[in-house]
Amino acid sequence: MATAGGGGGGTGRSPRPVFTKSASQTASSQPPTSADCRLLNKTLKRLEKLHRLSTNPRLKLKNSPPYLPDLVGETAAWLTEVWEPYRAGAAGGLGGRVLRGDEGEYLRIHVRHLLDKTDRAVLLFKDGRERMFDENSTCRKNLTKLSLLFSHMLCELRALFPGGRFQGDTYRVTKTEAGEFWRNAFGDRCIVQWHTFKQQLKQVHGFEEGMEAMALKSTVDLTCNDHVSIFEFDIFTRLFQPWSTLLRNWNQLAVTHPGYMAFLTYDQVKNRLENYIHRPGSYIFRLSCTHMGQWAIGHVTGDGSIVQTIPQNKPLSQALIKGFREGCYLYPDGRDINPDLTNLCDSVHKGKVKVTEEQYELYCEMGSTFQLCKICTERDKDTRIKPCGHLLCKPCLTGWQKSDGHTCPYCRCDIRGTESISIEPFLPDRERKAVEQEDDEEEEEEDDDLEDVELVMKELASMRRLLADYQSPSLGLGPPPLPPKQSTSSPCPSPRPPLRTSVSEVHAKPSQSRSTLSGSSHMDRQLHRQSASANRWQWEECSSSEEENSGGSRPLPLHSPHFNSELSSTEVPPSQAGRDSGVLWAGPSAAERDGRREREREERAAMVRKERHNRRDMERSMSS
Repeated sequence: MATAGGGGGGTGRSPRPVFTKSASQTASSQPPTSADCRLLNKTLKRLEKLHRLSTNPRLKLKNSPPYLPDLVGETAAWLTEVWEPYRAGAAGGLGGRVLRGDEGEYLRIHVRHLLDKTDRAVLLFKDGRERMFDENSTCRKNLTKLSLLFSHMLCELRALFPGGRFQGDTYRVTKTEAGEFWRNAFGDRCIVQWHTFKQQLKQVHGFEEGMEAMALKSTVDLTCNDHVSIFEFDIFTRLFQPWSTLLRNWNQLAVTHPGYMAFLTYDQVKNRLENYIHRPGSYIFRLSCTHMGQWAIGHVTGDGSIVQTIPQNKPLSQALIKGFREGCYLYPDGRDINPDLTNLCDSVHKGKVKVTEEQYELYCEMGSTFQLCKICTERDKDTRIKPCGHLLCKPCLTGWQKSDGHTCPYCRCDIRGTESISIEPFLPDRERKAVEQEDDEEEEEEDDDLEDVELVMKELASMRRLLADYQSPSLGLGPPPLPPKQSTSSPCPSPRPPLRTSVSEVHAKPSQSRSTLSGSSHMDRQLHRQSASANRWQWEECSSSEEENSGGSRPLPLHSPHFNSELSSTEVPPSQAGRDSGVLWAGPSAAERDGRREREREERAAMVRKERHNRRDMERSMSS
């Protein structure tokens, strides 16, 4: 197996190593002695006797994990293979084999406690006698618990001696932060005493002495030998991930949660849930003995059947919350109150993966990107396999596992867990500066827009006040007459040319001018709809130019208090009126002109923004 990967530490400071390399080698690199080999031989004889007792037909043991006869036989075979070089060494050397790490210490601890548990199982048969054949007796339940301990010890031996060769010093902990803690605290050791482990863990994750420490020991020490191996630590951190809230997760899921069941088998879960067969949604969960490091959840379905599942690639808290929403996990152990675990899910964050400059250049030369999944070449990577750390997208991982793929598709390492990740692409210097410059420009433009809006709002408010002053004199006036059909050119740039009147309509001009004032509310509404500069001086300039062109008398500015009286006394010579007598209808023309200018300005601004966003998207896609 490969060396444990590096990573950030847990919450709090990293503990100091408690063993130096030389001290570790002195204490634990001694090969098994002849006394240890004699202890092994005694253990093998006890296992043979236990195998004979457990195969008694009257026991009627169900052939489902943990099946004691199979466990005893496999344990004896594995012990013989692992100890073979040392048994030969006791007679005359190890044949050139060099011990690694604390290999010798682990073997001595393992065989001593294996013999102790084998003796306890044999003693159960001796003391229990006829009660052993009763499935509901206390002796039988104790035998089941011992069967689980034999299962855990066999799994540990296989993990630290794959192929019969010791690799405990290079065992890789699945969770990176947990692996960093173990290496910082214990170096390359694969097993430490519980007291030593407890002191180091307390430096990172605080807990109380007494009952809490005893409960923690019963959960971590799966083999019940007063030691903690790196394998047991790996299982514990996988069950109660993430590392940053490890003990909080353990407290809420194992200590206080009514649905947690320690040392239960598949058959025992089924028997317990049969008590709630008429209450669908009842559930309990336990450690899986066939998939170490994973949870098994049993629940009662709507039709009264009992189903047990192993949630894949997600923490237990997420699985329980999802099952609650789907109506599957409602009543823990049949109880009414279901604990709220949403605070545990809040602490689960996506890991971030930064693309380095070397990776960016390498994938650019290949015509690809780092974040693209190399299996489907369609989606971005969003999942990291543990412990190897290879990346791929979630749909590809799901399809791979459904096809009975239990190893990494890249390196064939066993998949012990997964983690959701987000990839932060690498941006070259020129692209990073361009993005930052565009962000600054956008911020400046947003500030300018805010200033423009404020100015326009002030101008509109001023015009509203002016127009409101002229609403009262025109209350008694009738509606304005329809404008004449004839028209002529006007120097004012308006979409509608100024209108002309006939000679017979010249004397109606003062009343038309007064009527124009009553249309101020119409102008107010149009000015309100305009979002750009509808400045008062432009309106007045256009009005005065049209009146100069018409040859009529120029009216006073709109703010004059004598507007109505002077306008009513104004007379226009008939000759001038017949020659060029434009009616004062500048209001609508100015509004339409300003509206057109505003629309053109908004269209140009929209095109600039769209072009900027398109350019940014293109640069981001190129950088990825």
